[in-house]
Amino acid sequence: MNKNSQAKPRRLFDCIAWQLQNAPLEDMLAAKENSAWRKYSTAEVQEKVNQISGALMQLGISRSDGTAEGRDKVAIVSQNCPEWMLVDLAIQQTGAISVPIYPTISNSELQFVLQDAGVKMIFVGNKALYQKISQMQDNLPDLQAIYTFQQVDQVPHWTELLADLTPELAEKVEQSKAQVQEKDLATILYTSGTTGVPKGVMLSHYNILSNMFSSAPLIQEVGVLRKRTISFLPLNHAFERMATYCYFYCGVSIYYAEGMETLAGNLREVKPTLFTTVPRLLEKIYEGIVAKGSALTGIKKRLFFWALELAEQYEINTPLPLSYRLQLALADKLVYSKWREALGGEIKAVITGAAACQVRLLKVFTAAKIVVMEGYGLTEASPIISGNRYSEENRMFGTVGPLLEGVEVKTAEDGEILCKGPNVMMGYYKRPDLTAEVMSGEWLHTGDIGTMIDGKFLKITDRKKELFKTSGGKYVAPQPIENKMVESGLIEQIMVVGEMQKYVGALIVPAFQKLKEWYDTQGKIYPGNMAVLEDQEAWKLIKEAVSQYNRNFNPVEQVKKFALIPSEWTIESGELTPTLKLKRRVIQEKYKDLISSLYV
Repeated sequence: MNKNSQAKPRRLFDCIAWQLQNAPLEDMLAAKENSAWRKYSTAEVQEKVNQISGALMQLGISRSDGTAEGRDKVAIVSQNCPEWMLVDLAIQQTGAISVPIYPTISNSELQFVLQDAGVKMIFVGNKALYQKISQMQDNLPDLQAIYTFQQVDQVPHWTELLADLTPELAEKVEQSKAQVQEKDLATILYTSGTTGVPKGVMLSHYNILSNMFSSAPLIQEVGVLRKRTISFLPLNHAFERMATYCYFYCGVSIYYAEGMETLAGNLREVKPTLFTTVPRLLEKIYEGIVAKGSALTGIKKRLFFWALELAEQYEINTPLPLSYRLQLALADKLVYSKWREALGGEIKAVITGAAACQVRLLKVFTAAKIVVMEGYGLTEASPIISGNRYSEENRMFGTVGPLLEGVEVKTAEDGEILCKGPNVMMGYYKRPDLTAEVMSGEWLHTGDIGTMIDGKFLKITDRKKELFKTSGGKYVAPQPIENKMVESGLIEQIMVVGEMQKYVGALIVPAFQKLKEWYDTQGKIYPGNMAVLEDQEAWKLIKEAVSQYNRNFNPVEQVKKFALIPSEWTIESGELTPTLKLKRRVIQEKYKDLISSLYV
């Protein structure tokens, strides 16, 4: 690969030309169409992006007066697909600003974002999303057109923008691209967050590219020449979006999963080398592995749990005894190799972020030769601040790794992490007041509490806003307690409470599937999720699990009372953010009476 044949990208859309010059792919992007993988080569991506840019310009989409508020905004509301990225890149080339939005967003938040940004055109994934937006069209005076990615009767389809470019229009596209500067605003990412109304994070080409250049070594270090990834985290999330540009730059083929329900099958088809995820989904993969092991019988079952126990003892950056390494090699041949096969058979690394990952999972996957590279960041930092590397000396379990090159970190007196670097956002759209709240000069207040280990590895201990004080004046950090408790097979989800109360309590969503299995072993009929909450035997099981994990904490942090919730918290029901973090304020309001009952 001749790295000098094309200047390094200065704008995000330059990544296409970079790949075309340095490592053109036949499958730059790919997705399922009519049960077969439809592949887009690098050359085809470039051609289609230019065509869409030309069509958008003819429809009046442009950089307008060049200011953040004056420039045209185009929204994308869709599940992941190649069309998503084609349109995103095309919008950038016109000098307009792309506004990606979670397809699972609530109607009220969706309308707020579209109004706040003054969106002029929208691309939607399917009929349901089209209908959702068309019903609020009367409240969107700036909106001029809606296009769909999937065919919807009598609605403009994105392929209508793919007419051949005339030489004159092609020249106009090139002139438009030349006008876009690296410090220009590229995108506004509205963070739904865990509290309040969405805030529009303004990121420039320079912000995201600086993060891309610093993150690229994490991918390049995974020493396989031909790399593939499978994409399933929402593309409008800063993590997956930046990772996508990183894949473009590093020559990684991107295959889009059909959906979460088909992910297992897609993994086996795509055979990815690496992928990005969030800890909750990594937990689901682990739970799936354990469930299959539990279904085995006899010697196979004993071997499985022997191998699992062995993996849970795994350590890095320390000499492992010969006897342990020999056992590990046997376990790999008999058990771990089957885990890798379930993920496609060629998996080398998994990059995880957005929330803390259980150390137990890090150990188990690493022992099975699947390196989990846990990182840390936030949308306002484009988004990555630090990340564990593929090389063992640059990884430490329980930390979020060394800082990225060019990123500086310091801690405030209260332990809050402050970040400075070219990746720090331009500010919040139309909200200089909110920008001033999180910026101290060039330093971004992350809202997270943390410390540096050995002067090299960043460790996050909690969210500053999530710390609470008991009535006894003691501070409690809920996240470490919650992360430990969900290691129990009986606890699916948990939220720790206790602000200004005499002790710590918790709301717990039981692992209902595990309870069903327990009922089977008892020869009893499962009475249903609601009824099981009244079963004293089931309560006793969960109480024992809570007591077991309480031992890891000092008395003031231990969960003294808990209430059980009959259904799982989800994005759709409003208790989780799109990256599967708890919306604490929402949960507290929804279950305020139940929480109060813990302190009667």
